[in-house]
Amino acid sequence: MHEGVERRRLKAADEGTQPWREWGPYLSERAWGTVREDYSADGNAWRYFPFDHARSRAYRWSEDGLAGLCNLNQDWCFALGLWNGRDPILKERAFGLGNDEGNHGEDAKDYWWYEDATPTGSWLRWRYHYPQGEFPYQALRDQNAVRGKDDPEYELIDTGIFAEDRYFVVTADYAKAAPDAYALVITAENAGPERATLHVLPHLWFRDMWSWGRAPDIEDAVDTEALLIRGEPGRLTATHPHLAAPLVLADADGERPPALLCDNETNAALLFGAQNRTQYPKDGIGDHVVRGAATVNPENVGTKGALHYVLDLAPGERREIRLWLAASGLGPADHAGVLAARQAEADEFYAALAPADLPAEDAWTMRQAFAGLVWSQQFYHYDVHRWLNGDPDQPLPPDHRADDRNAGWDHFWARDVLLMPDPWEYPWFAAWDLAFHCAVMAEIDPGRAKQQLYTFLSGRYQHPNGQVPAYEWNFDDVNPPVLAWAALRVHRAVGGDLEFLKACFHKLLLNFTFWVNRKDEGQDNIFEGGFLGLDNIGVFDRSRLPVDGVLEQSDGTGWMAFFCLHMLEISIELAGAEPIYEEMACKFAEHYAYIAKAINDHGLWDEQDGFYYDRLRRAGNEPVVIRVRSMVGAVPLLAAIAVEADTLKRLPRFTAHLAEFTTRRPEYARAITRPHAAGGIVFSLADDVQAGRLLERLGDPEEFFSPHGLRSLSRYHRDHPFAVQVDGCTASVDYEPGESHSGMFGGNSNWRGPVWMPLNYLVYEVVCRVGPVLAVTAHPVPGVPGIDRERFVGQLRQRLAGIFRLDPDGTRPVLGASAPGADPGGCALGESALLQRDPRWRDRPWFFEYFHGDTGKGLGASHQTGWTALIASLIRNPPSGFPVR
Repeated sequence: MHEGVERRRLKAADEGTQPWREWGPYLSERAWGTVREDYSADGNAWRYFPFDHARSRAYRWSEDGLAGLCNLNQDWCFALGLWNGRDPILKERAFGLGNDEGNHGEDAKDYWWYEDATPTGSWLRWRYHYPQGEFPYQALRDQNAVRGKDDPEYELIDTGIFAEDRYFVVTADYAKAAPDAYALVITAENAGPERATLHVLPHLWFRDMWSWGRAPDIEDAVDTEALLIRGEPGRLTATHPHLAAPLVLADADGERPPALLCDNETNAALLFGAQNRTQYPKDGIGDHVVRGAATVNPENVGTKGALHYVLDLAPGERREIRLWLAASGLGPADHAGVLAARQAEADEFYAALAPADLPAEDAWTMRQAFAGLVWSQQFYHYDVHRWLNGDPDQPLPPDHRADDRNAGWDHFWARDVLLMPDPWEYPWFAAWDLAFHCAVMAEIDPGRAKQQLYTFLSGRYQHPNGQVPAYEWNFDDVNPPVLAWAALRVHRAVGGDLEFLKACFHKLLLNFTFWVNRKDEGQDNIFEGGFLGLDNIGVFDRSRLPVDGVLEQSDGTGWMAFFCLHMLEISIELAGAEPIYEEMACKFAEHYAYIAKAINDHGLWDEQDGFYYDRLRRAGNEPVVIRVRSMVGAVPLLAAIAVEADTLKRLPRFTAHLAEFTTRRPEYARAITRPHAAGGIVFSLADDVQAGRLLERLGDPEEFFSPHGLRSLSRYHRDHPFAVQVDGCTASVDYEPGESHSGMFGGNSNWRGPVWMPLNYLVYEVVCRVGPVLAVTAHPVPGVPGIDRERFVGQLRQRLAGIFRLDPDGTRPVLGASAPGADPGGCALGESALLQRDPRWRDRPWFFEYFHGDTGKGLGASHQTGWTALIASLIRNPPSGFPVR
């Protein structure tokens, strides 16, 4: 691959010769309503720190903003403020409903896009559509409050505020002239039919490190006397004890807009009736611009500042604001040249990534998916010990805090830039999301992917008992154990890094031991795990059973086999350089055999249906089989690897152990001694017959195979709902291809039918890698109809990519149905008509959390490019891109 300029920057950053990753798009879209900011007595984070407080209340742990930038430690932040002359508040952050406000839970209502990005953040583009009429904050709350689970969400488009194109198109282009210098262009276009005025306020401020009563220490507290932002027309100059040189935000064309200054501190008088620490609190700039209040410091100093531009725009007119943000003392330079060069380098970078025969539309989808992943990197700060105990200058948390959420994670301390699931709806890490993020990030920035896994598996995160934290709302929960798979993906993306792989392996070994000790209730190699990400797919909450008993899970057991096999693969990789790891390969091969025998012999495989099911085991009663055809029963298919004959020859001790073990314990031979077509052996939970039957169901359009990928629940349950009654408790599940009717797991969570990218991708990968050495049409299995696996994965790849492609009628499935009478998939027709027919919207799809099982419409979190960025990897890697190992 041609190295290119961006690749050279990445290499310099990895080698530590130039800090090209020090600045980037690391500012969150939402810091309010998070667990970190919650010091309430009842644990309701959404109510304790709501959106209406965000403009006036200092954040304890991290900041947020529109089109934001910051450094790795988030000492300083840059973002946009906008005002259309009508809104009651300055638009400083995206608006959305809290979990208890939306009829489908938390839900961002503004419309913005991550249009482009290179891995070092040297080139970034962001876009936002800002209404010219008053933003209908209360109407969005009121309308969603009266809608039920069966109703679509009431969106900003549905209010009619975009009628006649009465909105501004705001784009932000950022290009690095040096590791600590950005050339910025803010472009505003009046899309409407009449002249309109837009106020643009580029903001620069310091994260509040001083309001909590802590002396400077490892927590990074600072004294207010040691930092200052000073303003003058057209320029803000910031000094901070963590910065080697002053940071300057200045107009690049010599224009002299007013500088407005206040302090990034809470307006306690407004919110709590208490005394303010400063005369000019956090909301001072907004109040001054919107109401003309005397709330900015006349001496032009503070810890939060903005330059105030007022643009009077004719219909269709575009205006640019050109700025420098620099700490390197750069003088006048070729501002336009820097932007043009970085954009050209981005074109070069992505052209080198795309296969030669890739259609332009798919190449564009791939690039946007990678860009969204880059923008999803967020500064994440959370010290559980300090959070549990509170701060000296703040009200103490309630006494029961020590027994509440995350109380057992007192060791946890994070102050890192992490890949987030969704910068607005999920601005906190989740363990298995991060694994998928790293697998995709490794294709554009292996160094960042390695750093993410190093960080997450460090002692600052991993519990002493080996557990990894699941997600901010409940570290104690468990996500599917896919980090070993991710470590292998990253290792291979860098061309092999055995020291990285070894470091991950040792920490993953602790995590594997945690699972074995804590999630195998019967000590019989049948695993539980509860939620495991597949929440509403079950008949009840699998983490909190409504009856006494143990739920033996097909997916829990399948995921542990998956984990075990990837630990086996890592052991084999390491054993090539250090033979001692052959012992670990023997251990994991044997442990895998125990799991394989257990899942097939203990009732989880149903011979009649040809599917894996969960089973509820209760003392003194017959087990209850939970006959739900869902991805729960497909997870065991993922636990499969092929080991080539040459690899076995290189590892004689391992090969001898397999022979000895299967001779001594022949009952385990089925799991690990099946030869594959090219020689070697296959490890797989599902044998040829079982795999064939599972794939027949997955490939059936009336069950799992929708026009847009694999549904998470079989459409069979549309006409055949499943219900079970145990000890007077009745629970049921039916096919819900769009938004869920149940709020059991949070308002917007739903796996009862939609297409979900991570499992689709894993099915695609395993069939590509292992399918050719199992039964195929040329090697039929007696009693099982032939299935053309090459055709299956080819169609799966095309259907998933097709979610984002233009259909022949000029619409994109991801944006919902637009024809009158069509199934809107939970989308109001007014919304979809604008999204589908106007190129300014239609050609900018979002990368959603999941997709409607029948129409392909995007649902859930709208910017979850994190794991939906897997579409970029799928586009780049056709079936031949996954060789047998």
